Amino acid sequence: RYEKREDFAVVMQPFFRNTLLPLDSTSKPDLSFFAADCFHFSVRGYAEMAMALWNNMLEPVGEKQTYNNFTHDRSKLKCPSPEKPFLFTWKNSGFGNSDFNLEKTEPSVPYWAVIVAAIAGVLVGSL
Repeated sequence: RYEKREDFAVVMQPFFRNTLLPLDSTSKPDLSFFAADCFHFSVRGYAEMAMALWNNMLEPVGEKQTYNNFTHDRSKLKCPSPEKPFLFTWKNSGFGNSDFNLEKTEPSVPYWAVIVAAIAGVLVGSL
């Protein structure tokens, strides 16, 4: 919808797509990244997510990191360079002149497969 705009861009930041649960030194889940409810992040977890999001915004589209390694290392923060002092969008990543159109792409999973999987899940869950 916004690909023709010069003053606005929407860019997916996939830093959490392939992230694994952080482990401690005994190979158990590192609970220091999670709040007391074990569902939401703690301050440490939110700091890691914020660093991963910032780094993703400074990576070109098509070269964005799709995981977070939970190292709690501030030196992994990326900074804008004098050559590229901006947040990357589709256009300034070199795709501005392509014929890419989101509306023409086919879904990767047919709609009926989602319905079948949902019904199967309910049946298996009830058994």
